[in-house]
Amino acid sequence: MNKTIFPWFLGMVNNFLLRRLLFFTLALFMTCWFWMPEVALALQPPAASIQPYLDRVIKQLTEFRLDNGLKFIVLERHQAPVVSFVTYADVGGIDEPDGKTGLAHFLEHLAFKGTKRIGTTDYQAEQPLLERLEELDKKIRIATTKAQKEELTQLQAEFKTVESQALKLVKQNEMGRIVEQAGGVGLNATTSSEATRYFYSFPANKLELWMSLESERFLEPVFREFYKEKDVILEERRMRVENSPIGAMIEKFIDTAFKVHPYRRPVIGYDEDIRNLTPDDVEQFFATYYVPSNLTIAIVGDVYPNEVKRLAQAYFGRYPARPKPKQQLPIEPPQTETREVSLEFPSQPLYLEGYHRPSVNHPDDVVYEIMGSLLSNGRTSRLYKSLVEKQRIALNAQGFSGFPGDKAPNLMLFYALTAPGNTVDDVAKALRKEIDKLKTELVSAEELQRVKTQARAGLLRNLDSNMGMAQQLLEYEVKTGSWRNLFKQLDQIAAVTPADIQRVAKATFIPENRTIGKLLSKKA
Repeated sequence: MNKTIFPWFLGMVNNFLLRRLLFFTLALFMTCWFWMPEVALALQPPAASIQPYLDRVIKQLTEFRLDNGLKFIVLERHQAPVVSFVTYADVGGIDEPDGKTGLAHFLEHLAFKGTKRIGTTDYQAEQPLLERLEELDKKIRIATTKAQKEELTQLQAEFKTVESQALKLVKQNEMGRIVEQAGGVGLNATTSSEATRYFYSFPANKLELWMSLESERFLEPVFREFYKEKDVILEERRMRVENSPIGAMIEKFIDTAFKVHPYRRPVIGYDEDIRNLTPDDVEQFFATYYVPSNLTIAIVGDVYPNEVKRLAQAYFGRYPARPKPKQQLPIEPPQTETREVSLEFPSQPLYLEGYHRPSVNHPDDVVYEIMGSLLSNGRTSRLYKSLVEKQRIALNAQGFSGFPGDKAPNLMLFYALTAPGNTVDDVAKALRKEIDKLKTELVSAEELQRVKTQARAGLLRNLDSNMGMAQQLLEYEVKTGSWRNLFKQLDQIAAVTPADIQRVAKATFIPENRTIGKLLSKKA
């Protein structure tokens, strides 16, 4: 839904090393010192240990699993009477069957439509109308295939009539109104290649209301307004891909970089696939992946673990136990030669360059993150200083690791938006020069320490908020096997050496591992 490349890319990133760089002037430093002690600690010399802070956080963390397999991670923070909640479904675009792309994202939309009690004025009257819509949709598909024009016209007319009747029974955005009226904020969700996250925050005295709303949402959801929402998603795709040069370029680029792994497919889905999705497809997908053993919930804020556990058993314990779905994805074979794709649009030229790298669980993961930060994290990074400030051949030059996901081997991606009077070949040559320096020259101790300090501050800044902490705990719990790995990041960052960076750069930044994308300007 973002219309520029920068928020579009940033929206794909969940790693602390790639958050926007904060410039710490003296005044801002003092503000951080008084109001964000964790960040202040991070900015101190390495000798000043922040381990006591991390130890306190770990002691305040509680985890438990219900009999049906649903896991909870709870962090007590009593500084303010607020609580943040995140429900993490371990399912995303990579889990969709071939020909049914977009299911995970579609389901995310429908998860806000309510239940048998929420979102309707009369479910008993609504249910037969929803069933009739499905019957008519199937008949319309058959009539369309057989080119039965007269029957098709009649079916379409009846469909509109029934849909209109069903919509009259819908209480639009009732869940949102309930949350807002109870003082809740930030009700939203995101779908990525690998996960679907639902989140919002409540006053501390609304813990039981959250338990009721969230448990019911996935206990007996009603996927109403299916066909209306399909049109919304198709329009979203048109805005993000068909009518967006950058979106179209990204879709072609990942399809070129990956040959067999489902990373190559867009999370929003292909147009034809979205059009052909049915309520039955969504219901089957939900029944497969939204099972207790595939859900993890983080609760961070002014709560008490015993109370959380008691309420969780009462509300979420209603879910019947079902086995966690097995993920069997094709393994992307090693790339053996440079790949390239180009598109022409009436737009500002854009250059992309990506390199395959290992998954988040690889021992060198933190080296890739530090390396990416050196090259492209903010205005002090090498790419920005060289391509934008010094040579003035690019309007922006950045990048990040973990594209489009990081559970499996993925891409380290760089991009540059050309400045007027320059070409994508100009920025490609300059970008390549900066990348190659990591292979031929050891990073100075001073520069490496600056990037490590940024990484420390970025991590702790993210953990300073209840929502940021909840999201990071879940990312590490699901992707690495334990939330405790989150608190090992600082030690791993500190351990990275200039030799590590050179070693990984030499193995990664080679022509046969490179994918190039060129968005070329075309006159309208």
